[in-house]
Amino acid sequence: MQALYTAADQAIAGGASLLILSDRGVDSLKAPIPALLATSGLHHHLIREGTRTKVSLLVESGEPREVHHFALLLGYGAGAINPYLALETLDDMIRRKQLVGVDHEKAIYNYIKAVTKGVVKVLAKMGISTIQSYRGAQIFEAIGLSQALVDTYFTWTYTPVGGIGLDIVAQEALIRHNRAFSEQAGRDRVLDTGGDLQWRKDGEEHLYTPQTVHALQTAVRTNSYDMFKSFAKLVKREDEKYMALRGLLSFKQGRVAIPIEEVEPIESIFKRFKTGAMSYGSISKEAHETIAIAMNRIGGKSNTGEGGEHPERFTPDANGDLRRSAIKQVASGRFGVTSHYLVNADEIQIKMAQGAKPGEGGQLPGTKVYPWVAEVRGVTPGVGLISPPPHHDIYSIEDLAELIHDLKNANPRARISVKLVSEVGVGTIAAGVAKGKADVVLISGYDGGTGASPQTSIRHAGLPWELGLAETHQTLVLNNLRSRIVVETDGKLMTGRDVVVAALLGAEEFGFATTPLITIGCVMMRVCHLDTCPVGVATQNPELRKKFAGDPQHVVNFMTFIANEVRELMAELGFRTIEEMVGRTDVLESKQAVEHWKAKGIDLSLLLHQPDMGDEVGRFCQMQQDHGLDRSLDVTKLLEICEPAIARKAHVHAMLPITNVNRVVGTIVGSEVTRRHGVEGLPHDTIRLHFNGSAGQSFGAFIPKGMTLSLEGDANDYVGKGLSGGKLVIFPSSKSAFVPEENIIIGNTAFYGATDGDAYIRGIAGERFCVRNSGVRAVVEGVGDHGCEYMTGGRVVVLGSTGRNFAAGMSGGIAYVLDEQGDFANKVNKEMVLLEQLEETYEMNELKTMIQHHATFTDSSVAHQIMNHWDEYVWKFVKVIPKDYKRMFDAIEKVKRSGLSQQEAIMVAFEANMKDVSRVGGN
Repeated sequence: MQALYTAADQAIAGGASLLILSDRGVDSLKAPIPALLATSGLHHHLIREGTRTKVSLLVESGEPREVHHFALLLGYGAGAINPYLALETLDDMIRRKQLVGVDHEKAIYNYIKAVTKGVVKVLAKMGISTIQSYRGAQIFEAIGLSQALVDTYFTWTYTPVGGIGLDIVAQEALIRHNRAFSEQAGRDRVLDTGGDLQWRKDGEEHLYTPQTVHALQTAVRTNSYDMFKSFAKLVKREDEKYMALRGLLSFKQGRVAIPIEEVEPIESIFKRFKTGAMSYGSISKEAHETIAIAMNRIGGKSNTGEGGEHPERFTPDANGDLRRSAIKQVASGRFGVTSHYLVNADEIQIKMAQGAKPGEGGQLPGTKVYPWVAEVRGVTPGVGLISPPPHHDIYSIEDLAELIHDLKNANPRARISVKLVSEVGVGTIAAGVAKGKADVVLISGYDGGTGASPQTSIRHAGLPWELGLAETHQTLVLNNLRSRIVVETDGKLMTGRDVVVAALLGAEEFGFATTPLITIGCVMMRVCHLDTCPVGVATQNPELRKKFAGDPQHVVNFMTFIANEVRELMAELGFRTIEEMVGRTDVLESKQAVEHWKAKGIDLSLLLHQPDMGDEVGRFCQMQQDHGLDRSLDVTKLLEICEPAIARKAHVHAMLPITNVNRVVGTIVGSEVTRRHGVEGLPHDTIRLHFNGSAGQSFGAFIPKGMTLSLEGDANDYVGKGLSGGKLVIFPSSKSAFVPEENIIIGNTAFYGATDGDAYIRGIAGERFCVRNSGVRAVVEGVGDHGCEYMTGGRVVVLGSTGRNFAAGMSGGIAYVLDEQGDFANKVNKEMVLLEQLEETYEMNELKTMIQHHATFTDSSVAHQIMNHWDEYVWKFVKVIPKDYKRMFDAIEKVKRSGLSQQEAIMVAFEANMKDVSRVGGN
């Protein structure tokens, strides 16, 4: 490395502006410096020398082949990369006829395109817009590298777990080099099996192997605790191969054991068990409901995922089983998140992380959006669904605190949970979550996640839950916040020992996802994204679903085994309750006899650190958050006013003042309407509340059918968030002097995730109007940037100008935009939508009716002008319709003309769509 530095310094002194780091020329006597070490080491050397800005670093290497390799090299300073061996491999495969139907140029183009898209996705999920900002930014954590190595060669990189030094890096490089140039290995032209993602006999080690899967399934099907113990031993043996940080921890000897009878019962422990957020759509109806039934039987909680839940599951079955998931997940507000959905929850989880991957969005391909999935999600069959990364919606801790408050109003009886990813700094975020009044924070480990993720999301994303959990617990204790919030963790918890270690590191509730799936039949084929699951678990295909053989009792047996093992370990360690164990890292120690040559230097001191705080500082959740609901306008005034309507459907009409400290107005009333009257709500306009003044955030959020809120004045952000069938009317005061259609009257992100209802806004809305709207019918007189972003349903009429990037990610619904200036097309993101003129009479009538209602409710001068000159204005409207949505709509209408019913036509069109190679969304 020093010779490399010297050569670089001399080249710069000689006037060079490009430095090429090449590992070509390797032979039996010359081993290369690893490309990343060379790049980052030189990058930081030049920074220290003050010469880094004089040159660009170009890397010519045989090492980079995966997206992560390119992301690392760029992140540590490379300006360009030539992956010559990957490109030469493509040529070799073409010569050997392993790649057919593609020539050299096309193969290289495809490879570079794929890598580029992968790198761009990495940038996107980290919230970085340009490669210039990403290059040298070092958006990484190092696991298992010594601090000395990091300080010298990867300076400023965070390393929570110390480990190997430069000597081990050199030793490993020599091992690979010697193997390549040994006489025997050199003749072997077949590469190692690999098996990073799928289990291979001679490949990478996995915790889930055919042996562990078979042992677990045998245990739960025969209800054999002894067989479960065999499974646990197999897992522990895999742990000891250093596949998990908890495998490097042991319980301290010399603890005073207690009789197991003194340990809290399994029924108490069950209440702390949860299953992971696996949505209906990602897994089958049978699998989803089986897990829910099992968790309800034991008093635990299952999680809907973000795919919604059919209302029929809210009612117990004849045998007493309940298919309702106690935890309702929301991705800020999306896919079936209605007032009815939220009211039927014991816990509402805000999903700040997709499948435990930092900054990750989700996607359900159109081929998996079967009609019954679309019905529950409130979307169009066959149209791919995009769930963008969380930072698209929540830009600050204040935004998150507002969402927590909104959801608590939507169901005051439910706990509000926030799901975070285990990553560096998660403790600080968790502290903000606690201050934002969340009741629960979930720290999800990188092992968790959807089986349908792209490869760059399955690996090299997130940290083990052990690290995030320990950091979170320590940070909360240091800030005296731990006693205010429950801490949960998940991410490949497989045994009772895992649960005990999690408790000792700071958790008091525990989530299981993949393991329960295995108990009901999953065989870890790892092809979830293909909709070909052979056991009917991760599929919507009716024929494959017939093969599902899971039984809720199998999940019950597994949870019982876990709880029993937890109790046994608690007795051995002398703990009577889970709460006594929380955060007791003094009971853990690093394994002293670490035999693996690369594991000897591992330093887990940060993991086991105990904050030095007094006994007055709580170490587990001991108090409830004060959400301030008793001080809300709903509780102090509106509930009493609306009680006749809620109790006996009597009409109520009231006029009240409002100020911007009144947040989420109408939402608690709406939750009571839904709780009493279900998804149907109340008859139209049963409750009419008229307000004068300036409304605070989330005015009218989640209000159901039968409620109409009108506002004479203006409103802050998040108007009509999650609107669930109610009606909102907002217009300026008659005393105001400004021109409404030229001024902003409501804030950003209005009607976010709305599922049903009507809205009439006399004036301009801020940015991201109707983002993720999936059903509301809204009229507004102008919008800011990103209007109708990620919209999946509903109708939006804009009687004025729009900002840029209109309809980005829009996959459903229709927008009608008045384009008087003729420049609207330049403001549209056309990746997923078409721009058309109105031709069909029914569409013209639909648009005319919405504008007429707008004129009636708001007395809009713009609407009156359009209605008075309809024949002139109708041709100035541009129709924005998503390509996939249009194709499915046209296909359904075509099939219906053959005499089929609506439902039959939808299924026939969906099956045809699955075979259509022109699909855009979901591919």
